[in-house]
Amino acid sequence: MNAFKLISRFSRDESGAVTVDWVVLTAAIVGLAIGIVALVQGGVTDLAENISSGLSAITLPNTGTGTGN
Repeated sequence: MNAFKLISRFSRDESGAVTVDWVVLTAAIVGLAIGIVALVQGGVTDLAENISSGLSAITLPNTGTGTGN
């Protein structure tokens, strides 16, 4: 009889249910973040390369300042 009461009380106890919900929710958010990073990574790399090549192609005129004139 004592074991039956213990099992019955254990089945009604919901103290860990909230923790499980938060763990599942956190895992889902982390999974989505990893997916978004993987999806955006290629475009960001291409954009950075385009900006780098664009800045490298710029030539500034020589104004003659700063050379002791």
